[in-house]
Amino acid sequence: MWRRFSRLLAAGPGTLKAAIVAAGALLLAAPMAPTDASGAWQLVWADEFDSDGELSSADWSYEHGFVRNRELQWYQCENAFVENGMLVIEGRHETIRNSNHDPSSNDWRESRKFARYTSASVNTKGRHDWRYGRFEVRARIRAEDGLWPAIWFLGVDGGWPSNGEIDLMEYYAGDILANAAWGRPARSGGKPVWNATRTPVGSFGPDWANEFHTWRMDWDESSIELYVDDRLLNTIDVGATVNPPGVLPQYPFRQPHYLLLNLAIGGQGGNPEGTAFPTRYEIDYVRVYQRSWTGLR
Repeated sequence: MWRRFSRLLAAGPGTLKAAIVAAGALLLAAPMAPTDASGAWQLVWADEFDSDGELSSADWSYEHGFVRNRELQWYQCENAFVENGMLVIEGRHETIRNSNHDPSSNDWRESRKFARYTSASVNTKGRHDWRYGRFEVRARIRAEDGLWPAIWFLGVDGGWPSNGEIDLMEYYAGDILANAAWGRPARSGGKPVWNATRTPVGSFGPDWANEFHTWRMDWDESSIELYVDDRLLNTIDVGATVNPPGVLPQYPFRQPHYLLLNLAIGGQGGNPEGTAFPTRYEIDYVRVYQRSWTGLR
């Protein structure tokens, strides 16, 4: 954001008044730690996406290829970039050869010869993870057929779903979802346990999908609360999210989690054939706050 202010200053004395006004606006928009009765929140990490180009490799990594849910897109780093103060994850309708193609394989990730769509999935795994806190993501999604944007978190220890999954936001099939999942890993014959809510996009208002919105998670040792624009969508009782005997971690939502941002195409997102491409999932910022007693991480 300060880059925008510096451009005004460089334009010369005639723009000084505008620069001062802009500086005031930037100060108001700068990340401020939220306050409550204890006043204990601290901003511990943020990405404001102020530098055009590639994401910082110190903060983010990428998923590659076909990954999950028999989705249609091929994930590649070229589809995620910073532009005009936002992270853009771009979905494209283009044909990409599957570099892992094996016609004899029973794995769908290898048996497909081509991908007809591309997109990106970025995450903070191995770079940043947190146990408890307030997480805010301001973003704009396209609520269209076949698109499946998400803001979600995975626990650092254990296989899915026993490591714990928190979906601060998913969109597909006309609904906004706010979920958590845990349970015995599928490879051991288990199935995930879901605490999920679905809210029709239409219930938010006619222009909702054209605007930016702030998704927030408040997470502590007792509960996970998932919000959009201060509207509570779901509450998860952390003490009740217990994995089956012998499956670790016992309490998946009492361990650190890392963040993922992605735009899937197809799969549970539906049929994208009637959707215009390229399409964009835009993220204005990510901010993480923790209380002083949670053990900052």
